[in-house]
Amino acid sequence: MLFLLFVSHGLKQRDGVGKEFLLGNCYSITPERLITRFPRVKALTLKGKPHFADFNLVPHDWGGSLEELRLKRMVVFDHSLELLSRSFPNFKSIVLVSCEGFTADGVAAIAVNCRNLRELDLQESEVEDQRGQLLSFFSHTCTSLVSLNFACLKGEVDLGALERLVARCPNLISLKLNRSVPLEMFQRILTLTPHLVDLGTGSFIGKFKRETYEKLSKAVAPAWLPVMYSICSNLNYLNLSNSLGIRVMELNAIISDCIGDEGLQVVAFNCKDLQELRVFPSFLYGRENACVTELGMVALSMGFPMLNSLLYPLDEGFGEIVQSCKGLRRLSLSGLLTNMAFMYIGKYGEQLEMLSVAFAGESDIGMLYVLNGCKKLKKLEIRDSPFGNTALLTNIGKYEAMRYLWMSSCPVTLGGCNPLANAMQELNVEIMNEKQEKLDDIQKVDKLYIYRSLDGPRRDAPDFV
Repeated sequence: MLFLLFVSHGLKQRDGVGKEFLLGNCYSITPERLITRFPRVKALTLKGKPHFADFNLVPHDWGGSLEELRLKRMVVFDHSLELLSRSFPNFKSIVLVSCEGFTADGVAAIAVNCRNLRELDLQESEVEDQRGQLLSFFSHTCTSLVSLNFACLKGEVDLGALERLVARCPNLISLKLNRSVPLEMFQRILTLTPHLVDLGTGSFIGKFKRETYEKLSKAVAPAWLPVMYSICSNLNYLNLSNSLGIRVMELNAIISDCIGDEGLQVVAFNCKDLQELRVFPSFLYGRENACVTELGMVALSMGFPMLNSLLYPLDEGFGEIVQSCKGLRRLSLSGLLTNMAFMYIGKYGEQLEMLSVAFAGESDIGMLYVLNGCKKLKKLEIRDSPFGNTALLTNIGKYEAMRYLWMSSCPVTLGGCNPLANAMQELNVEIMNEKQEKLDDIQKVDKLYIYRSLDGPRRDAPDFV
């Protein structure tokens, strides 16, 4: 027994050194406990608000020596970024994905004080730079940047500062620019970045001079847009959901009929290694004759053996998908799904880790199929579906192995939440009532968020929680 204790202590010490740590819920453990367990952590990824915050379903103020910091859907303030920049002189990477609360001044503090910065990524965050001076704050000695993403930045950019910064960083491989950078600038950028492999641009509408296109063409050699056609067989990821200006005829060499059954069949035939697929309807209302049917779903199930993430808005074919795509880990469902679809998911979704459901299902049994069947399920998100107290309370032991459960606009009442909170003390059961009305046991709760925590209820919960 003593030997086993020594071995366990040794493994714990080794495991606490040099770790890259992912914290899926920032309230599941206190900073003090995390630092005690991992005293030499080098990279920390924190996630704050639940995933449905992306759809404005989580209240705005709900909450949420390092070399890397990655935050997702969290509220970040300028003074926090300033403190971070002063406290960690060797700070190298900051990634703020879908974050809010800060301005260009906070980012400027990072640029000024973090002389060894390699990565600055503001992906889909809300930040404005009214003065257009952010890039000019980077030190003249800054030569270490490898990845820079300011695509979300609202406002003009100092083009001279951008060109000088790019010229000083010879190892730059990823550059995401905002919409204010003109087309004429890209020829100079491409000339100055020989190792660039990832370039993100804004949209360009209007007439341009012939020499502008000629210079850009020479800068990218023969690699014009048609180069995509030759690599379609190796395509792993294609997301055109925000590309509103693309016309169907421009995509005929990639997909057919944008997208329809024929288009899905073309993609399934040519892109055997595709791992993530998102299909969006062209018309959300007023056009019921959808051009994608169960034929397209069957094509997906037969053509994508490596698919692990699917977003699809139709009912037909889900049985084929979950049976054939053995590695499917993330699945989003929306609308007109019966309990039969959830039965298939529970039976065949052996690797499923995240399920997001909206406007789907018939009764409590649909949710129970999933809870009882999906052994690896970590995250379950449900909105506007008919799952109530019975579905919530029948298999409460499942929640111990999950990261979280989110339910909003479902027939769950306070009388169902209270026994769950009393029975599962290790879980945080949060009820969000933005109207701040006093609820009785029979009233439906607006939003319910259940997650594991080693430290009990959080200390910064707002009044509506």
